[in-house]
Amino acid sequence: MSFLRYPADVLTGIPEERIQFLKQYEDWFTIEAPALRKITDHFEQELGKGLTEEGGNIPMNVTWITDFPTGCEQARVLTMDMGGTNLRVCHVKLEPNRRDFEHTQRKFKLPGEVKTGTGEQLWEFVADRLKSFIDDHQIQNSISEKVPVAFTFSFPVHQTGIKSGVLQRWTKDFNVAGVEGHDVVPQLTAAFERKQVPARIEALINDTTGTLLASRYFDPHIQVGSIFSTGCNAAYMEKCSNIPKMRDEGFAENAKVIINTEYGAFDNDRKVLPLTSFDRDIDRKSARPGTQIYEKMVAGLYIGEMLRLVLLALHEEGRLFCDQDISPLKREHCIEAAFLSAAETDTSEDLKGLRKEFEDYFALSPTLDDLKICRYLIGLIGIRAARLYACGIAAVCKKTDSFRCHVGVDGAVFKKYCGFKARASQALREIFDWPEDEFDLICLNPSESGSAVGAALAAAMSMGCEAGKRSSKLACIV
Repeated sequence: MSFLRYPADVLTGIPEERIQFLKQYEDWFTIEAPALRKITDHFEQELGKGLTEEGGNIPMNVTWITDFPTGCEQARVLTMDMGGTNLRVCHVKLEPNRRDFEHTQRKFKLPGEVKTGTGEQLWEFVADRLKSFIDDHQIQNSISEKVPVAFTFSFPVHQTGIKSGVLQRWTKDFNVAGVEGHDVVPQLTAAFERKQVPARIEALINDTTGTLLASRYFDPHIQVGSIFSTGCNAAYMEKCSNIPKMRDEGFAENAKVIINTEYGAFDNDRKVLPLTSFDRDIDRKSARPGTQIYEKMVAGLYIGEMLRLVLLALHEEGRLFCDQDISPLKREHCIEAAFLSAAETDTSEDLKGLRKEFEDYFALSPTLDDLKICRYLIGLIGIRAARLYACGIAAVCKKTDSFRCHVGVDGAVFKKYCGFKARASQALREIFDWPEDEFDLICLNPSESGSAVGAALAAAMSMGCEAGKRSSKLACIV
């Protein structure tokens, strides 16, 4: 397969004339090192722009958390993590001087109607699940007052303190009425009161901020916290002197604060990202067209949809699944990231694992050549996602001069997608042009504790601050 740039062993046995069209897909989905560097440079500029009073596409939200945890934190906290797919409730116990924790958790799937209903429906769903967790574990019986809760809300919010956050816009295809432009904490608190939930919000953070705190709690070399799952985002510690929009907040010149970048919105202006017709189609059909362009090119919610659109196009051209009923593939978002990962782990000669996926989920009986072509396309899509993801990490590291550091990454897609970490690491190597004999200078490390522990740490720091025990660790703007 000399006409292809990427290794094509999986295509062995297919006549070249049948797969000449793959060259076009390689051209669309391949991003070479010079393009990666160009994207990264523009990314870094946009991060800086987001810190100005004028702002830009990337929100660069201030979290008001001004230091990392020390390991001395002590607290019993309930945490709620609301992401793109699930609501996860945890009971976290932090012990001082152990850098250890105990936790019990339960996960609730977020129904589609809750993601597109009203704010009252959403918050009452959350309140009901929290009350169920408190009742099941009899947590309120051991606490004389309301249970402290740290709420991980994985959407862009403008914060004026650790206990407040105005939703800027929904992402991840949420479109809940009556929440954008409002502080989510009073809305959730009102739902607690209606549902008689004995709880109070002590901290509101983003999952990326939680990942940064939790990762740093265990690893002092962590400089960036990242999420790669349904969505894509990063958080890091920034010097307040580098944040023009905080000039009048009264911080000392050497003060620092964690920034939740919300960089899924990178390049909404469409200046550098290599959009294909499939990317434009995904954006056009999304709940919020014209927003989160970067996220829609890389994140787990969208790479399966990318594959689906490609397969449909090739079927219409008579190149795949000939004379078969592909109607199951016409349902939007019917292919999840896990499908791509499973395909890439199938190294059998007859691709029997991938065949079973197509049979079980879509009632299709692809030929072996069909399977090989699909397997190759899945590789192209997965490689592109990983390489673009690396650009965001590289931009944050360049902005902070963190050229030797660890990045804590949470998210099911990062942890479970076969080869994703290696591909992203290779892209970082190309962006920074590391010597071949040099180990990775920026290491992508899975965050084992996740954002729940980070949220508990934020709450512990907040409560300590209010008690006058940790005033140097958290900006007490509540």
